[in-house]
Amino acid sequence: MAEHDTITVTVRAHPRSRVERLAFEGDVLHVWVAAAPVEGAANDAIVALVARVAGVARSRVTVLRGATKRHKRLTISGVSAEDLRDRVAATKTESAAK
Repeated sequence: MAEHDTITVTVRAHPRSRVERLAFEGDVLHVWVAAAPVEGAANDAIVALVARVAGVARSRVTVLRGATKRHKRLTISGVSAEDLRDRVAATKTESAAK
């Protein structure tokens, strides 16, 4: 992974979920978070979850568009698109094993 990699990802937010998780469906990253979409809480939770799974600091994940919408565009610095897909797939495998 190159330190200078910056990617833009289309996200579909699923706030007020019982389980927090991520999954790619085509080119769209679906993000389920427990936080309600009130006063930016869901956006903060999405940024935190994506950063944790991507293995980068929260400051490297930014909501580019759609702060008040379910469909968003995020930029993530420090991870390639391929690495992100691999990490999301690995979390899906880990949660299925539990």
